[in-house]
Amino acid sequence: MLTDRQLLILQVIIDDFIESAHPVGSRAISKKDEISYSAATIRNVMADLEEMGYIEKTHSSSGRIPSEKGYRYYVDHVIAPSVDKTNLNIIKGMLQGEFIDFEKLVQKSAEVLSDLTNYTSIILGPEIFETRVKQMQIVPLSENTAVAILITDSGHVEHHSFSIPNEISASDLEKMVNILNERLKGVSLAKLPELLNTEVVSLMKKYVQDFEKSYHYLKSAFSEQPVKLYIGGRTNLLTQPEFNDINKIRSFYRMMENEDEVVNLLKVPQQGIRVTIGRENELEAIQDFSLITASYQLRDEQMGTIALIGPTRMEYRKVITLLNALSNEMTDVLYLWYKNNSK
Repeated sequence: MLTDRQLLILQVIIDDFIESAHPVGSRAISKKDEISYSAATIRNVMADLEEMGYIEKTHSSSGRIPSEKGYRYYVDHVIAPSVDKTNLNIIKGMLQGEFIDFEKLVQKSAEVLSDLTNYTSIILGPEIFETRVKQMQIVPLSENTAVAILITDSGHVEHHSFSIPNEISASDLEKMVNILNERLKGVSLAKLPELLNTEVVSLMKKYVQDFEKSYHYLKSAFSEQPVKLYIGGRTNLLTQPEFNDINKIRSFYRMMENEDEVVNLLKVPQQGIRVTIGRENELEAIQDFSLITASYQLRDEQMGTIALIGPTRMEYRKVITLLNALSNEMTDVLYLWYKNNSK
């Protein structure tokens, strides 16, 4: 553990570097109101902190910057969530009112979060293991086309257009819809493929004339799982001085274009806030970044993940406060929405 003196100097260095993005020297530290030590004492403490790996020297300045180890200590032992009533009121106001469209609300949340922090925000929609079928429909658009509609209990609507072979009649389509809603209502999306292959196909054999062709089209229409990503502030990181070198950030934007990679990054079972800093991130594309995530949930089940990605010089106190607030508000709103829509 650090001494009180070492802890104070480390906190001043990190707070100053987060604000300015410039290395911090002993002279600048000695001018702080909360510092009563001489410049010589400060230099000795900084030398100790550097030897222990909490700060490091840059090539272009005699000042010091926090190391990843220093940021980790700062997050784990120094900061406490702050209360910024203006930002918290923005989040509360955004989520108040009648909750009709879950998808629009989550997209708006991602945008507001990125605006409040100037980082890139990512919100992972409800996980397929907790999301259940509320209703399935097949709506004919013409003699040869129809749209398959899947509505979930989280308010998500997924739709796919497909061609109808001449052999499939309107009455067969109606029977298919009835079978789907009878057998699949309340089923988790993760179990859809299994039930389509077993119970649904056996019923179609009984009641649908050309069941093999009908089943083929039915399965293709409902095969995609609606795990959604909502991203705000894609280009915000370009304004951060750490990323003036385009080569340093190119791999990050390549990762952001790969939805599966981003989903896997965020699909980590968790409770509360999770902070990974720099090389603590297993994914190479974000080893120059910090990633902070929080879950929102329905009762005891995790429904999705809220994340902010920024430089390791991140405003950790502010970000953790905002993510806590948004997680709690989304959990409350989701509970009320589910309660009102499950009657």
